[in-house]
Amino acid sequence: MTLNPAFDSAVLEYTATTTNATNKITATPTDPYADVTIMLGETEIENGESATWAEGENELEITVHGYPDTVYTVIVTAE
Repeated sequence: MTLNPAFDSAVLEYTATTTNATNKITATPTDPYADVTIMLGETEIENGESATWAEGENELEITVHGYPDTVYTVIVTAE
């Protein structure tokens, strides 16, 4: 799965497409003291663990807890 556009910390919204039922989601903040929360709908995904996709569009929200908090949204389309 590849982000579109390519990751840029100033861009907050992305899309991606997958044909897999699950994919590992890893978010690595540049600030070593920042914490990351990954949500797939109402389900929290442990950083570095697999997310299970429903067919169609899935909204993934990645929050980097730092100063300030930054929220990235990825719409993952499972084909």
